[in-house]
Amino acid sequence: MRYLVSVIDDKSNPGSTDRRPAISAFNERLMAEGYWVFAGGLADTDTATVVDNRGEQPVISDGPFVESKEYLAGVWVWEVPDLDVALTLATEASKVCDRKLEVRPFL
Repeated sequence: MRYLVSVIDDKSNPGSTDRRPAISAFNERLMAEGYWVFAGGLADTDTATVVDNRGEQPVISDGPFVESKEYLAGVWVWEVPDLDVALTLATEASKVCDRKLEVRPFL
């Protein structure tokens, strides 16, 4: 089963900034164990653009979809046997990247 693991940062209490070596080592382990599908960090929320084409004309606006102190900072996609494995890995990943994570299965 595939899971989206969202990395949540907090503007008022950000995680440690020098986590790249630890995250890289964790990612290498995910690859070696066959759990890795994809991962990537995201640029700051001030670089976001929102596109809404549900009406007569498209509306394109600068800034994040939601103004919040917490924001999506990156994602992993893991292929794991079940939720228990996903949560075990997420517990470790939260410590490694020093941020909260949200784990959600793909439909």
